[in-house]
Amino acid sequence: MEKLAAGTISVDEAEKALKIDVVEKVTSVARLDVARELRRGVPEIVFGEGKSVEDLVMISARMLEKNGRAILTRVDKTQLASLEARFGGTDNIRKFPHSKSVVIKRERYQLMETGGRVGILTAGTVDLAVAEDAGMVANEMGCSTYLEADAGVAGIHRLIEPLRDLIEKDVDSLIVVAGREGALPTVVAGLVDIPLIAVPASSGYGYGGGGRAALMAMLQACSLGLAVVNIDSGIAAGVVAAQIANRVAKARKSN
Repeated sequence: MEKLAAGTISVDEAEKALKIDVVEKVTSVARLDVARELRRGVPEIVFGEGKSVEDLVMISARMLEKNGRAILTRVDKTQLASLEARFGGTDNIRKFPHSKSVVIKRERYQLMETGGRVGILTAGTVDLAVAEDAGMVANEMGCSTYLEADAGVAGIHRLIEPLRDLIEKDVDSLIVVAGREGALPTVVAGLVDIPLIAVPASSGYGYGGGGRAALMAMLQACSLGLAVVNIDSGIAAGVVAAQIANRVAKARKSN
């Protein structure tokens, strides 16, 4: 940055140098990709499950130091209590009613809005944890998100109003979360011209339960324009949906 300010390198050369300097080591615990957002438009997301409280707090502190923000998923109650004790003062902790994701930000951290619009539709209220994960990461990538819940095909009439609302909001991409037989994404993909990411949820039980039947049904969907992520992968769906929406928003601004 000093070379850029002095005029000895170009903006393109400075950006390339920043992209090369991508890994931040946290003692012997983790190697954080702190420049991922600059390089790919996708922030570093820390998987909390299985990490000790001490390691998770240390990793979060380093992320806050380098980026001003730490995004954590699969955080249990014990980990959350320690994170709140450590960062609950001058840092802003965002929690969610259903999911186990946590976003911690420095007080002066500012998120740049891209103008991208992501719609999220769930088959049932039981799918809200996955939907919140998707919405969280899309928000943190600068998008506005619009969530409509409990529109499953068991009562097909319930789908009409929320789907109409999302179309009226002119969303750039659409995430559809469904468990059990996973039929909702196929139905929706046959009705809209919006790029759709289907998320099988583990809300089903018995034979084909745990999201397996939903995953297979979505992979076999006859409606085109539908992509599928892994079971309960709201994070992955949110990233793809936000990348699509942000590209569309960029094109919209240039016209």
